[in-house]
Amino acid sequence: MKLASLRNGRPDGQLAVLSSDSSRYVSATRIAPTLQAALDDWDAHKPALANLAAQLDAGAIAGQSFDPELALAPLPRAYQWIDGAGYLSHLERVRTLKGSKDKELQSTRPLLYQGGSDSLSAPTDPIRVTDPDLAIDFEAEVAVIIGRVPMGATREQASAAIRLVTICNDVSLRRLVVDDLQNGFGFFHAKPSTSFAPIVATPESLDTAWRDDRLHLPLRVEVNGTLYGQPNAGTDMHFDFADLIVEAARTRNLGCGTIIGGGTISNQHDESLPIKADGIGFACIAEARTVEKLKYGRARTPFLKPGDAVRIRAVDALGRSVFGDIDQKVALV
Repeated sequence: MKLASLRNGRPDGQLAVLSSDSSRYVSATRIAPTLQAALDDWDAHKPALANLAAQLDAGAIAGQSFDPELALAPLPRAYQWIDGAGYLSHLERVRTLKGSKDKELQSTRPLLYQGGSDSLSAPTDPIRVTDPDLAIDFEAEVAVIIGRVPMGATREQASAAIRLVTICNDVSLRRLVVDDLQNGFGFFHAKPSTSFAPIVATPESLDTAWRDDRLHLPLRVEVNGTLYGQPNAGTDMHFDFADLIVEAARTRNLGCGTIIGGGTISNQHDESLPIKADGIGFACIAEARTVEKLKYGRARTPFLKPGDAVRIRAVDALGRSVFGDIDQKVALV
C-alpha cells in the first residue's frame, strides 16, 4: 500500500491512497483526514486504507492521475525527526572533514541527531539557502515512520513499530558543521529542512526489497542530469532500522509518527567521480570530495550552488521509481 499527503491549503495536507504503480490516487479523507491521523489509529485505519488501494488497483475506483507536484512531505510537520548513522563507510569517509572527530566513528552503538521537523520540505520544493557559499550538500537516505515505541524497547518491538518506508534528502550546509559540532550541542544551523519523497509505502508492499529491517534497493542520485551515485541501501548498512529505533528509545518513549532516518547511504568501493553507468558512486558530495583528496591530493567536485538540480529516487529491478522522485533545485533566498 502506498500513501501520500496532497496539497489542500492546510499545513498537513490531505491523505491519499495511490495505486501500486503510483500512477493514480484517490482521496482517503473519509477514512482519515491526514497521514498523522491514520497513524494515530493505525490498526483500525490500515485495513480500510488497504481495501481502498485494492479497489483502485482493480479498477473499481477510477482515481485521478498522480502528479508529484501535488504532494507535500508525507508528514509536513512531524512530531519528531531523528537521523541515525547506519553506514560506517560514510562515517569513515567524512570523519576526516574539518570539524569531525575520530571518536564519532562508533561500531557498537549508532550515532543519532535530532533534526527540525516543524517544516519538512516537499519533494519538489527548492533547497533554500541564504548564502551560496555554505558548501551545500545533499544526503540521500532511507527513512521509516513508526508507531509508538516504549522507552527501553527490544529489537522485536522496534521492528514491529515500522509502519511506512520512504526516502529523503537530508540537506547539509558543510561550512556550518564546524561551528555546530564545536559548540557541543550538535547539528543545528548546518541542517536546514529535510525533503522527502512524495510517496510512503508499507513494508509488506515492498515485498523482498524490505527484509532484515533494511531497504534492499539502490538510490539513484543525479546532479544536473549527470549520474552521481546509485549505492544500494541494503548493502553495508551496519545498523539496521531496528537498531536505530532501539537506540533512539534508550532514554525516552517515541511518539507515533516519529521519523527515523538511516543515514547517508554508503557502499564500500574505491571509485571516484565520474562513475560509469554501472558504478556505485556516492549519496553525498562530502564523500566524493574525501575520496578525491586521498586519490589526487585535492577535492575536484564542487558543492552545490544556486540553480543546481538534484534528483534522488529509489529504483526497482525494472528501473521504476518506487517512492517517486525527490527533484529539487538550489535557490537563494
